[in-house]
Amino acid sequence: MNAARIVVVGTGYVGLTTGACLASLGHTVTCVDVDTVKVARLSAGRVDILEPGLAELVARGLTGGTLSFVVGAAEAVRDADAVFLCVPTPMGAGGAADLRAVEDVVTEIADHLPPDCAVVTKSTVPVGTTRRISALLGRSDIAVVSNPEFLREGTAVDDFLGPDRIVVGSDTPGAAQWIADLYASLGAPSVVTDAASAELVKYAANCFLAMKLSYVNSIAELCERFGADIESVTEGMGHDRRIGRSFLKPGPGWGGSCLPKDTSALLRMSESTGFGFELLDAAIAENLAQRERIIAKIARAVGGNLADARIGLLGLAFKAGTNDLRDSPALGVASVLCAHGAEVTAYDPAVAEEQPGILVVDSAYRAAKGADAVVVLTEWPEFRRLDWHYMAESMHGDTVLDTRNLLDPDTVLDAGLSWQGIGRPRAVERVTPIVS
Repeated sequence: MNAARIVVVGTGYVGLTTGACLASLGHTVTCVDVDTVKVARLSAGRVDILEPGLAELVARGLTGGTLSFVVGAAEAVRDADAVFLCVPTPMGAGGAADLRAVEDVVTEIADHLPPDCAVVTKSTVPVGTTRRISALLGRSDIAVVSNPEFLREGTAVDDFLGPDRIVVGSDTPGAAQWIADLYASLGAPSVVTDAASAELVKYAANCFLAMKLSYVNSIAELCERFGADIESVTEGMGHDRRIGRSFLKPGPGWGGSCLPKDTSALLRMSESTGFGFELLDAAIAENLAQRERIIAKIARAVGGNLADARIGLLGLAFKAGTNDLRDSPALGVASVLCAHGAEVTAYDPAVAEEQPGILVVDSAYRAAKGADAVVVLTEWPEFRRLDWHYMAESMHGDTVLDTRNLLDPDTVLDAGLSWQGIGRPRAVERVTPIVS
Protein backbone atom coordinates (compact mmCIF):
# COMPACT_ATOMS: atom_id res chain seq x y z
CA MET A 1 0.00 0.00 0.00
CA ASN A 2 1.03 3.64 -0.23
CA ALA A 3 2.95 5.22 2.61
CA ALA A 4 0.72 6.48 5.39
CA ARG A 5 1.03 9.51 7.65
CA ILE A 6 1.13 8.06 11.14
CA VAL A 7 1.17 9.68 14.56
CA VAL A 8 2.37 7.61 17.52
CA VAL A 9 1.39 8.96 20.93
CA GLY A 10 3.87 7.87 23.60
CA THR A 11 7.59 7.15 23.27
CA GLY A 12 8.16 4.35 25.77
CA TYR A 13 9.25 0.84 24.76
CA VAL A 14 6.15 0.21 22.67
CA GLY A 15 5.71 3.70 21.24
CA LEU A 16 9.31 4.34 20.26
CA THR A 17 9.73 0.88 18.76
CA THR A 18 6.43 1.21 16.88
CA GLY A 19 7.31 4.64 15.53
CA ALA A 20 10.85 3.80 14.48
CA CYS A 21 9.85 0.49 12.88
CA LEU A 22 6.86 1.92 10.98
CA ALA A 23 9.15 4.66 9.66
CA SER A 24 11.59 1.97 8.51
CA LEU A 25 8.72 0.41 6.51
CA GLY A 26 8.37 3.63 4.52
CA HIS A 27 5.63 5.42 6.43
CA THR A 28 5.99 9.00 7.63
CA VAL A 29 5.82 8.91 11.41
CA THR A 30 5.51 11.64 14.03
CA CYS A 31 6.04 10.50 17.63
CA VAL A 32 4.41 12.57 20.36
CA ASP A 33 5.26 12.82 24.05
CA VAL A 34 4.43 15.22 26.89
CA ASP A 35 8.03 15.23 28.16
CA THR A 36 9.82 18.12 26.45
CA VAL A 37 13.26 16.95 27.57
CA LYS A 38 12.64 13.46 26.22
CA VAL A 39 11.40 14.86 22.90
CA ALA A 40 14.51 17.02 22.60
CA ARG A 41 16.80 14.07 23.29
CA LEU A 42 15.01 11.83 20.81
CA SER A 43 15.04 14.58 18.17
CA ALA A 44 18.82 14.63 18.60
CA GLY A 45 18.95 10.85 18.17
CA ARG A 46 19.61 10.10 21.84
CA VAL A 47 17.77 6.92 22.86
CA ASP A 48 17.83 6.12 26.58
CA ILE A 49 16.01 2.78 26.27
CA LEU A 50 18.32 -0.22 26.21
CA GLU A 51 16.97 -2.04 23.17
CA PRO A 52 19.22 -3.57 20.49
CA GLY A 53 18.83 -1.91 17.09
CA LEU A 54 16.43 0.80 18.25
CA ALA A 55 18.89 3.70 18.35
CA GLU A 56 20.04 2.82 14.84
CA LEU A 57 16.47 2.81 13.52
CA VAL A 58 15.74 6.15 15.17
CA ALA A 59 18.88 7.68 13.65
CA ARG A 60 17.98 6.32 10.22
CA GLY A 61 14.45 7.72 10.44
CA LEU A 62 15.65 11.14 11.54
CA THR A 63 18.25 11.29 8.78
CA GLY A 64 15.79 10.11 6.14
CA GLY A 65 13.07 12.51 7.24
CA THR A 66 10.53 9.75 7.90
CA LEU A 67 10.61 10.09 11.69
CA SER A 68 10.16 13.14 13.90
CA PHE A 69 9.38 13.91 17.54
CA VAL A 70 7.10 16.64 18.87
CA VAL A 71 5.29 17.77 22.00
CA GLY A 72 1.51 18.04 21.81
CA ALA A 73 -0.82 15.50 20.21
CA ALA A 74 -3.58 17.88 19.14
CA GLU A 75 -1.51 19.67 16.51
CA ALA A 76 0.31 16.55 15.38
CA VAL A 77 -2.84 14.60 14.43
CA ARG A 78 -4.39 17.21 12.14
CA ASP A 79 -3.24 15.54 8.92
CA ALA A 80 -2.78 11.96 10.17
CA ASP A 81 -4.09 8.90 8.40
CA ALA A 82 -3.76 6.86 11.60
CA VAL A 83 -3.02 7.65 15.25
CA PHE A 84 -1.46 4.88 17.34
CA LEU A 85 -2.04 5.11 21.10
CA CYS A 86 1.04 3.76 22.90
CA VAL A 87 0.57 5.23 26.36
CA PRO A 88 0.87 3.41 29.71
CA THR A 89 -2.02 1.30 30.97
CA PRO A 90 -0.66 0.34 34.41
CA MET A 91 -2.32 -1.73 37.08
CA GLY A 92 -4.89 0.42 38.83
CA ALA A 93 -7.02 0.08 41.92
CA GLY A 94 -8.07 -3.50 42.57
CA GLY A 95 -5.82 -4.82 39.79
CA ALA A 96 -7.81 -3.48 36.83
CA ALA A 97 -6.04 -1.62 34.02
CA ASP A 98 -5.81 2.14 34.52
CA LEU A 99 -7.01 3.78 31.29
CA ARG A 100 -6.68 7.41 32.33
CA ALA A 101 -3.76 8.09 29.99
CA VAL A 102 -5.65 6.60 27.05
CA GLU A 103 -8.77 8.59 27.83
CA ASP A 104 -6.83 11.83 28.28
CA VAL A 105 -5.23 11.47 24.86
CA VAL A 106 -8.53 10.60 23.19
CA THR A 107 -10.18 13.65 24.76
CA GLU A 108 -7.27 15.84 23.65
CA ILE A 109 -7.32 14.78 19.99
CA ALA A 110 -11.05 14.18 19.42
CA ASP A 111 -11.80 17.55 17.81
CA HIS A 112 -8.54 17.70 15.85
CA LEU A 113 -8.64 14.39 13.98
CA PRO A 114 -9.24 14.69 10.22
CA PRO A 115 -12.21 12.81 8.72
CA ASP A 116 -11.63 9.11 7.98
CA CYS A 117 -8.61 8.92 10.29
CA ALA A 118 -8.17 5.71 12.28
CA VAL A 119 -7.39 5.67 16.02
CA VAL A 120 -5.44 2.54 16.89
CA THR A 121 -4.88 1.11 20.37
CA LYS A 122 -1.41 -0.40 20.52
CA SER A 123 -1.31 -0.30 24.32
CA THR A 124 -2.71 -3.34 26.11
CA VAL A 125 -6.29 -2.40 26.98
CA PRO A 126 -9.25 -4.31 28.45
CA VAL A 127 -11.91 -5.82 26.24
CA GLY A 128 -14.43 -3.12 25.39
CA THR A 129 -11.92 -0.26 25.24
CA THR A 130 -12.29 0.20 21.47
CA ARG A 131 -16.00 0.85 21.91
CA ARG A 132 -15.28 3.06 24.90
CA ILE A 133 -12.94 5.18 22.79
CA SER A 134 -15.54 5.43 20.03
CA ALA A 135 -18.01 6.80 22.56
CA LEU A 136 -15.46 9.31 23.88
CA LEU A 137 -14.66 10.51 20.37
CA GLY A 138 -18.32 10.89 19.48
CA ARG A 139 -17.46 10.88 15.77
CA SER A 140 -18.92 8.45 13.26
CA ASP A 141 -16.24 9.39 10.71
CA ILE A 142 -13.39 8.01 12.87
CA ALA A 143 -12.67 4.26 12.96
CA VAL A 144 -11.25 2.81 16.17
CA VAL A 145 -9.01 -0.22 15.78
CA SER A 146 -7.30 -2.64 18.18
CA ASN A 147 -3.79 -3.65 17.09
CA PRO A 148 -2.09 -5.20 20.15
CA GLU A 149 1.70 -5.39 20.33
CA PHE A 150 3.65 -8.57 21.01
CA LEU A 151 7.07 -7.09 21.74
CA ARG A 152 9.56 -8.58 24.16
CA GLU A 153 11.98 -6.23 25.83
CA GLY A 154 15.47 -6.93 24.60
CA THR A 155 14.21 -8.18 21.22
CA ALA A 156 11.51 -5.57 20.48
CA VAL A 157 12.87 -4.45 17.11
CA ASP A 158 13.27 -8.01 15.87
CA ASP A 159 9.81 -8.89 17.16
CA PHE A 160 8.25 -5.94 15.31
CA LEU A 161 10.02 -6.52 12.01
CA GLY A 162 9.79 -10.32 12.17
CA PRO A 163 6.45 -10.98 13.89
CA ASP A 164 4.75 -14.32 14.38
CA ARG A 165 1.48 -12.63 13.45
CA ILE A 166 -0.27 -9.29 13.09
CA VAL A 167 -3.54 -9.04 15.03
CA VAL A 168 -5.99 -6.28 14.09
CA GLY A 169 -9.63 -5.86 15.06
CA SER A 170 -12.35 -3.28 14.56
CA ASP A 171 -16.11 -3.02 14.47
CA THR A 172 -15.82 -0.66 11.49
CA PRO A 173 -15.85 -2.61 8.19
CA GLY A 174 -12.59 -2.30 6.31
CA ALA A 175 -10.71 -0.39 9.02
CA ALA A 176 -8.99 -3.44 10.49
CA GLN A 177 -7.80 -4.60 7.06
CA TRP A 178 -6.50 -1.10 6.25
CA ILE A 179 -4.35 -1.11 9.40
CA ALA A 180 -3.20 -4.68 8.70
CA ASP A 181 -2.05 -3.51 5.27
CA LEU A 182 0.38 -1.09 6.90
CA TYR A 183 2.45 -4.15 7.80
CA ALA A 184 2.10 -5.88 4.42
CA SER A 185 5.81 -5.69 3.58
CA LEU A 186 6.64 -7.83 6.62
CA GLY A 187 4.94 -10.85 5.08
CA ALA A 188 3.54 -12.03 8.42
CA PRO A 189 0.21 -13.85 8.87
CA SER A 190 -2.62 -11.46 9.74
CA VAL A 191 -5.53 -12.14 12.05
CA VAL A 192 -8.21 -9.63 11.09
CA THR A 193 -11.20 -9.79 13.41
CA ASP A 194 -13.62 -7.81 15.56
CA ALA A 195 -12.41 -5.39 18.23
CA ALA A 196 -13.25 -7.48 21.30
CA SER A 197 -11.46 -10.55 19.94
CA ALA A 198 -8.32 -8.55 19.09
CA GLU A 199 -8.28 -7.02 22.56
CA LEU A 200 -8.65 -10.42 24.20
CA VAL A 201 -5.87 -12.02 22.12
CA LYS A 202 -3.17 -10.04 23.93
CA TYR A 203 -4.43 -10.95 27.40
CA ALA A 204 -5.02 -14.57 26.41
CA ALA A 205 -1.45 -14.88 25.08
CA ASN A 206 0.30 -13.16 27.99
CA CYS A 207 -1.68 -14.97 30.64
CA PHE A 208 -1.00 -18.33 28.98
CA LEU A 209 2.73 -17.58 29.10
CA ALA A 210 2.47 -16.57 32.76
CA MET A 211 0.67 -19.82 33.59
CA LYS A 212 3.32 -21.78 31.69
CA LEU A 213 6.08 -20.12 33.75
CA SER A 214 4.25 -20.78 37.01
CA TYR A 215 3.78 -24.38 35.93
CA VAL A 216 7.46 -24.96 35.20
CA ASN A 217 8.44 -23.36 38.53
CA SER A 218 6.11 -25.80 40.27
CA ILE A 219 7.61 -28.71 38.34
CA ALA A 220 11.09 -27.47 39.35
CA GLU A 221 10.04 -27.63 42.99
CA LEU A 222 8.86 -31.21 42.48
CA CYS A 223 12.19 -32.02 40.84
CA GLU A 224 13.99 -30.92 44.00
CA ARG A 225 11.72 -33.02 46.18
CA PHE A 226 11.96 -36.12 43.97
CA GLY A 227 15.65 -35.78 43.14
CA ALA A 228 14.92 -35.21 39.44
CA ASP A 229 16.62 -32.67 37.14
CA ILE A 230 14.43 -29.91 35.68
CA GLU A 231 16.69 -29.59 32.63
CA SER A 232 16.07 -33.19 31.66
CA VAL A 233 12.36 -32.87 32.42
CA THR A 234 11.87 -29.73 30.32
CA GLU A 235 13.96 -31.18 27.49
CA GLY A 236 11.65 -34.15 27.43
CA MET A 237 8.62 -31.88 27.50
CA GLY A 238 9.95 -29.46 24.90
CA HIS A 239 10.30 -32.08 22.19
CA ASP A 240 6.52 -32.42 22.25
CA ARG A 241 5.34 -30.02 19.52
CA ARG A 242 2.11 -29.46 21.40
CA ILE A 243 4.10 -27.95 24.29
CA GLY A 244 7.21 -26.45 22.69
CA ARG A 245 10.47 -25.36 24.28
CA SER A 246 9.76 -21.70 25.03
CA PHE A 247 8.90 -20.46 28.53
CA LEU A 248 10.07 -23.69 30.13
CA LYS A 249 12.92 -22.08 32.08
CA PRO A 250 12.43 -21.96 35.85
CA GLY A 251 13.47 -18.83 37.71
CA PRO A 252 12.72 -16.53 40.63
CA GLY A 253 9.23 -15.82 39.30
CA TRP A 254 7.83 -13.87 36.37
CA GLY A 255 7.59 -10.11 36.26
CA GLY A 256 8.25 -7.14 34.00
CA SER A 257 5.97 -4.48 32.64
CA CYS A 258 3.38 -6.85 31.12
CA LEU A 259 2.70 -10.18 32.78
CA PRO A 260 1.86 -8.97 36.32
CA LYS A 261 -0.54 -6.26 35.19
CA ASP A 262 -2.07 -8.30 32.37
CA THR A 263 -2.80 -11.34 34.54
CA SER A 264 -4.36 -9.12 37.16
CA ALA A 265 -6.40 -7.21 34.58
CA LEU A 266 -7.77 -10.37 32.95
CA LEU A 267 -8.69 -11.72 36.37
CA ARG A 268 -10.63 -8.54 37.13
CA MET A 269 -12.30 -8.61 33.70
CA SER A 270 -13.32 -12.23 34.27
CA GLU A 271 -14.79 -11.40 37.67
CA SER A 272 -16.81 -8.56 36.13
CA THR A 273 -18.62 -11.14 33.98
CA GLY A 274 -19.26 -13.46 36.93
CA PHE A 275 -16.61 -15.97 35.82
CA GLY A 276 -14.06 -17.04 38.40
CA PHE A 277 -10.83 -17.69 36.47
CA GLU A 278 -9.38 -20.03 39.10
CA LEU A 279 -6.62 -21.37 36.87
CA LEU A 280 -5.21 -17.87 36.33
CA ASP A 281 -5.68 -17.01 39.99
CA ALA A 282 -3.62 -20.08 40.92
CA ALA A 283 -0.84 -19.06 38.51
CA ILE A 284 -0.57 -15.67 40.20
CA ALA A 285 -0.51 -17.28 43.65
CA GLU A 286 2.17 -19.72 42.50
CA ASN A 287 4.31 -16.85 41.28
CA LEU A 288 4.22 -15.26 44.73
CA ALA A 289 4.99 -18.64 46.29
CA GLN A 290 8.06 -18.99 44.08
CA ARG A 291 9.51 -15.78 45.50
CA GLU A 292 8.97 -17.10 49.02
CA ARG A 293 10.74 -20.34 48.09
CA ILE A 294 13.72 -18.37 46.80
CA ILE A 295 13.87 -16.37 50.02
CA ALA A 296 13.73 -19.59 52.04
CA LYS A 297 16.61 -21.05 50.01
CA ILE A 298 18.72 -17.95 50.65
CA ALA A 299 17.91 -18.11 54.37
CA ARG A 300 19.00 -21.74 54.57
CA ALA A 301 22.21 -20.89 52.74
CA VAL A 302 23.20 -18.41 55.46
CA GLY A 303 22.25 -20.58 58.41
CA GLY A 304 18.55 -19.81 58.69
CA ASN A 305 18.64 -16.17 59.78
CA LEU A 306 18.68 -13.36 57.24
CA ALA A 307 19.13 -10.60 59.81
CA ASP A 308 22.58 -9.04 59.28
CA ALA A 309 23.45 -11.63 56.63
CA ARG A 310 25.48 -10.22 53.76
CA ILE A 311 23.96 -11.17 50.41
CA GLY A 312 25.52 -10.43 47.02
CA LEU A 313 23.01 -10.24 44.20
CA LEU A 314 23.86 -10.65 40.53
CA GLY A 315 21.12 -8.98 38.51
CA LEU A 316 18.32 -6.53 39.25
CA ALA A 317 16.58 -6.04 35.88
CA PHE A 318 13.59 -8.29 35.26
CA LYS A 319 15.41 -9.98 32.36
CA ALA A 320 18.78 -9.84 30.65
CA GLY A 321 19.18 -7.39 27.78
CA THR A 322 17.15 -4.62 29.40
CA ASN A 323 17.47 -2.05 32.16
CA ASP A 324 13.79 -2.30 33.06
CA LEU A 325 13.08 -2.73 36.78
CA ARG A 326 9.28 -2.67 36.56
CA ASP A 327 7.90 -5.56 38.62
CA SER A 328 11.31 -7.22 38.47
CA PRO A 329 11.34 -10.52 40.41
CA ALA A 330 15.00 -9.84 41.20
CA LEU A 331 14.14 -6.51 42.77
CA GLY A 332 11.24 -8.17 44.59
CA VAL A 333 13.57 -10.73 46.15
CA ALA A 334 16.04 -7.98 47.08
CA SER A 335 13.29 -5.98 48.79
CA VAL A 336 12.21 -8.95 50.91
CA LEU A 337 15.81 -9.63 51.90
CA CYS A 338 16.17 -6.02 53.03
CA ALA A 339 12.91 -6.25 54.98
CA HIS A 340 14.36 -9.24 56.86
CA GLY A 341 17.42 -7.23 57.86
CA ALA A 342 19.91 -8.57 55.33
CA GLU A 343 22.73 -6.38 54.05
CA VAL A 344 22.24 -6.47 50.28
CA THR A 345 24.82 -5.52 47.67
CA ALA A 346 23.90 -5.87 44.00
CA TYR A 347 25.41 -5.62 40.55
CA ASP A 348 23.58 -5.43 37.23
CA PRO A 349 25.31 -4.55 33.95
CA ALA A 350 22.45 -2.23 32.95
CA VAL A 351 21.43 -0.74 36.31
CA ALA A 352 23.58 1.89 38.01
CA GLU A 353 21.11 3.88 40.08
CA GLU A 354 20.68 3.15 43.77
CA GLN A 355 17.66 1.20 44.92
CA PRO A 356 15.97 1.51 48.33
CA GLY A 357 17.97 -0.40 50.94
CA ILE A 358 20.31 -1.90 48.31
CA LEU A 359 23.92 -0.94 47.69
CA VAL A 360 24.35 -1.01 43.90
CA VAL A 361 27.98 -1.48 42.87
CA ASP A 362 29.84 -1.47 39.57
CA SER A 363 31.08 -5.06 39.39
CA ALA A 364 30.09 -8.59 40.31
CA TYR A 365 33.28 -8.93 42.33
CA ARG A 366 32.34 -5.97 44.52
CA ALA A 367 28.88 -7.48 45.01
CA ALA A 368 30.50 -10.72 46.20
CA LYS A 369 32.95 -9.06 48.59
CA GLY A 370 32.32 -10.34 52.12
CA ALA A 371 29.06 -12.02 51.06
CA ASP A 372 27.71 -14.96 53.02
CA ALA A 373 25.98 -16.07 49.81
CA VAL A 374 25.84 -14.94 46.19
CA VAL A 375 22.51 -15.15 44.37
CA VAL A 376 22.08 -15.02 40.57
CA LEU A 377 18.73 -13.38 39.82
CA THR A 378 19.01 -12.15 36.21
CA GLU A 379 20.32 -14.28 33.36
CA TRP A 380 23.07 -11.94 32.08
CA PRO A 381 25.49 -14.06 29.98
CA GLU A 382 28.51 -12.24 31.42
CA PHE A 383 27.94 -13.92 34.78
CA ARG A 384 28.99 -17.22 33.18
CA ARG A 385 32.35 -15.69 32.34
CA LEU A 386 33.22 -14.45 35.84
CA ASP A 387 36.44 -15.57 37.52
CA TRP A 388 34.81 -17.75 40.15
CA HIS A 389 38.11 -18.41 41.90
CA TYR A 390 38.35 -14.66 42.49
CA MET A 391 34.69 -14.57 43.51
CA ALA A 392 35.39 -17.32 46.08
CA GLU A 393 38.33 -15.37 47.50
CA SER A 394 36.11 -12.29 47.88
CA MET A 395 33.24 -14.09 49.59
CA HIS A 396 32.88 -14.81 53.29
CA GLY A 397 30.58 -17.82 52.75
CA ASP A 398 30.67 -20.50 50.07
CA THR A 399 27.15 -20.76 48.64
CA VAL A 400 26.09 -19.70 45.16
CA LEU A 401 22.33 -19.83 44.57
CA ASP A 402 21.68 -19.77 40.85
CA THR A 403 17.96 -19.00 40.42
CA ARG A 404 18.30 -18.98 36.63
CA ASN A 405 20.34 -22.21 36.23
CA LEU A 406 22.73 -19.99 34.30
CA LEU A 407 26.14 -21.02 35.56
CA ASP A 408 28.25 -24.09 34.91
CA PRO A 409 28.11 -25.93 38.26
CA ASP A 410 31.52 -27.52 37.73
CA THR A 411 33.13 -24.11 37.28
CA VAL A 412 31.63 -22.90 40.55
CA LEU A 413 32.55 -26.12 42.38
CA ASP A 414 36.11 -26.03 41.09
CA ALA A 415 36.47 -22.62 42.74
CA GLY A 416 35.73 -24.23 46.12
CA LEU A 417 32.13 -23.07 46.30
CA SER A 418 28.85 -24.95 46.50
CA TRP A 419 26.22 -24.44 43.81
CA GLN A 420 22.45 -24.71 44.02
CA GLY A 421 20.13 -24.19 41.09
CA ILE A 422 16.36 -24.36 40.71
CA GLY A 423 14.95 -27.84 40.21
CA ARG A 424 18.41 -29.34 39.89
CA PRO A 425 20.46 -31.68 42.11
CA ARG A 426 22.41 -29.61 44.60
CA ALA A 427 26.19 -29.60 44.02
CA VAL A 428 28.07 -28.94 47.26
CA GLU A 429 31.44 -30.62 46.91
CA ARG A 430 34.43 -29.31 45.06
CA VAL A 431 35.54 -31.34 42.08
CA THR A 432 39.01 -32.74 42.90
CA PRO A 433 41.10 -33.72 39.87
CA ILE A 434 42.33 -37.31 39.96
CA VAL A 435 46.12 -37.43 39.97
CA SER A 436 47.61 -40.64 38.56
